[in-house]
Amino acid sequence: MIHDAVKIVHPNAVTISTGNDIIEAWDESGKLINIDKNKIDIEIDRLKQEYLKSEYQRSRKTEYPSIEDQLDMLWHAIDEGKLDKNSEFYTSIKTVKNKYKKP
Repeated sequence: MIHDAVKIVHPNAVTISTGNDIIEAWDESGKLINIDKNKIDIEIDRLKQEYLKSEYQRSRKTEYPSIEDQLDMLWHAIDEGKLDKNSEFYTSIKTVKNKYKKP
């Protein structure tokens, strides 16, 4: 996450080194970039919040039926004329969405 924050705050950084609470970055010509640690810390906090806000999406992704299974359920629901909120397609997706609600 530190590397991502450095790239956002200092987009010209091509090489980044971190360790022992030291962050160093260099541009493409090899020139050392003056790192603004406060801006990096603020960006890290923003990235952490963004990551936490999307946790429901990561959780849903692992529990949704595969795309192949979803398409098969959808096809059967259409073929049987039962494409509504009682279809297996809808209920399988809705169950996961209810389990991991969007904040």
